[in-house]
Amino acid sequence: MTLDLPLIWAGLIAVAVLLYVLLDGFDLGVGILFPFARSPKDRDVMMDSIAPVWDGNETWLVLGGGGLLAAFPLAYGILAPAFYLPLILMLLALILRGVAFEFRLHGRKRGKAFWTAAFAGGSLMATIAQGLVLGGFIQGVAVADGRFAGQPFDWLTPYSLLVAAGLVAGYALLGGCWLVWKTADELHGDARRWTWIAGVATAALLGAVSLATLAVHPRVAARWGFQDGAFTWEVLPFLPIPILGAAGLLIVVEGLRRREHGMPFAGTALVFLSGYLGLAVSFFPAIVPYEIDFRQAANADNALALMLVGVAIMLPLILGYTAWVYWLFRGKVGGDEGYH
Repeated sequence: MTLDLPLIWAGLIAVAVLLYVLLDGFDLGVGILFPFARSPKDRDVMMDSIAPVWDGNETWLVLGGGGLLAAFPLAYGILAPAFYLPLILMLLALILRGVAFEFRLHGRKRGKAFWTAAFAGGSLMATIAQGLVLGGFIQGVAVADGRFAGQPFDWLTPYSLLVAAGLVAGYALLGGCWLVWKTADELHGDARRWTWIAGVATAALLGAVSLATLAVHPRVAARWGFQDGAFTWEVLPFLPIPILGAAGLLIVVEGLRRREHGMPFAGTALVFLSGYLGLAVSFFPAIVPYEIDFRQAANADNALALMLVGVAIMLPLILGYTAWVYWLFRGKVGGDEGYH
């Protein structure tokens, strides 16, 4: 049996991006929530909760971006110029955030305040940049003769700003749920309050983005059953996707109501999975919406096969190490614990 290598690689990259969003999303969310902490001690605990895992979480961004370059070079060559500015902003923000994470520990009073602001600002800017890229991606990319044919600021529209706001709220929800899971005492109570607020904002913005997406591109609206002002039941096979998102929000609410610790995070993960699957349905099989599909953009089969051997070796190691780290640092983080 011949392997469908382009499809396999499209699936691998999609999974890598989803894992990045879920894993790095919660530690970016912790940074977004940083300004709302009551005291420097609470911020120390918030940092302690993500210290063992935050840098490893970004591995999935490298795998997703590197995989796109290696497996789908045509798509990379079009998408990178289309989003140069927000991508550079995201990378600079992630660098600032990483530096702030390390330097904050050693700063004195004024220095610590500066690096605290840098960590929060870097987290927020990275999230906004990712939202602008996502919004611009959904809008579609202008392509001519296999090259980006648009303008440098095509990605900057009211729709992309709405998507960025939704992602900020979603990451704040992930961060709040993570802190509910990992903290105790007064900070735990604050995290529950932040999660309620972020949950309401996420639900409202998710609904607004969903409706706006139907108006952004006729092909997306048609995929979801809306065409020429009429609704068709061709969308029926996709209805479990929004139902999954609604169920995730209900799990978050029920988990908070019952004062569960891990349940809200699990519910939020389902919300993000629902949104991710909804996006996939909206533009699949296009990898450069809505002009080039993944097969057109794929590298030669022999190159994909060779790289797949390396991934088959490395991916289980990465997954195993990630699972081991999360297991090793399971449980609550106390105020008397230092950086790990």
